[in-house]
Amino acid sequence: MLKLANITVKFGAFEALKNINFEVNEGELVVLLGANGAGKSTIFNTISGLNKVSDGDIQFNSKSVRGQSPDRIVRSGIVQCAEGRKLFPDMSVQENLMMGGFIHRRHKTQLKQSLHEVYELFPILMDKKDDPARSLSGGQQQMLAIGRALMAKPKLIMMDEPSIGLAPLIVEQMFSVIQEINRNGTTVLLAEQNANAALKIANRGYVIENGIVVLQGNSHELFNNDAIRKAYIGA
Repeated sequence: MLKLANITVKFGAFEALKNINFEVNEGELVVLLGANGAGKSTIFNTISGLNKVSDGDIQFNSKSVRGQSPDRIVRSGIVQCAEGRKLFPDMSVQENLMMGGFIHRRHKTQLKQSLHEVYELFPILMDKKDDPARSLSGGQQQMLAIGRALMAKPKLIMMDEPSIGLAPLIVEQMFSVIQEINRNGTTVLLAEQNANAALKIANRGYVIENGIVVLQGNSHELFNNDAIRKAYIGA
């Protein structure tokens, strides 16, 4: 479904991504593991069209999306749930969700159905639909960020550090929801530092260090890799 071939991204003289190669098959849940600053968000922003590609190609469903505008990439079916949630704090929960469905604004029935599906997935958002986003707890804000991304009806959703800053119990619930989203038919690309939780739900993974893919494998192989356990799992 998604293929990055020899992707290089430069910011001035700094090479942020160096010859990145990886792919995500339809229906998979794939995790990008790496420390803060490894290049995971840069990869996501590049796929989303926010960063300019210096070399290489990005293909989605066998068509190149390199150089396309971010809104066109969203229309093609790739949606990013950004690190730090990036909500509209003074807008209500429902207004935030409707902003996520902006590209489908002319299809009122579909928007209504999408809203219903998000509220089914996150019932607490229904209870707080008229409250401003800033009044929500950290976990609820993350639910809203994911819900807003789902309103665009993505074929592939990219989630950037969804567990960051959340209590362990909420993290467990969040990963359960991500697994459910994947089971319901949405392909998931997940960027995480929490390797322990991510590898429990992922099919495969790639390890990113200093803008380079240094390791790849299925979740079992990565979980049992001594270097990975030492660096990211603490065992």
